[in-house]
Amino acid sequence: MQKLLQEISQCQVCAEYLPLDPRPVLRVTKKSKILIIGQAPGLKVHTSGIDWDDQSGKKLRTWLGVDNYTFYNSDNFGILPMGFCYPGKAKSGDLPPRPECKLQWHDKIVKQLESVELTILVGQYAQKSYLKDRFEKNLTETVRKYNEFLPEFLPIPHPSPTNRFWIAKNKWFETDVIPILQQKVKEILK
Repeated sequence: MQKLLQEISQCQVCAEYLPLDPRPVLRVTKKSKILIIGQAPGLKVHTSGIDWDDQSGKKLRTWLGVDNYTFYNSDNFGILPMGFCYPGKAKSGDLPPRPECKLQWHDKIVKQLESVELTILVGQYAQKSYLKDRFEKNLTETVRKYNEFLPEFLPIPHPSPTNRFWIAKNKWFETDVIPILQQKVKEILK
């Protein structure tokens, strides 16, 4: 795994399409128990080099019911974004993750993970990629049917502050899904 992560840290596959120099941000060990597959690092995470080091990360840790120490223990949580580098800014939020990372690296990493008991799919890019034809007509319907993907996957929306309207409109997520998510995390990390 270390050799693979070293190779990824030097990746230049999509450098010509990125607004900044590549700086892959991911974190996994062979022992990671819970795998979080999200979108791509934002500018703040690109700058710090620390995954989920922003407001979205704070909200995600609240949803998971864990503190920073537990979250940043790579044997507990592995972080594997769809795109490892900051893709740039769009009109609303960031651009979609570059597709090269999934094609070039994901299978190689996932094959080396020996202890994953749950994969949390954060946002539609991860859900469409990993659920394939099981992805419902949209993110809302996919997340609503979360129990159909357990015990392997648990789809959730992105915890970005820009999704506050989605959260407010879909109150069932925080009342129904978050308790299940926290229960699963607690059971796995006991």
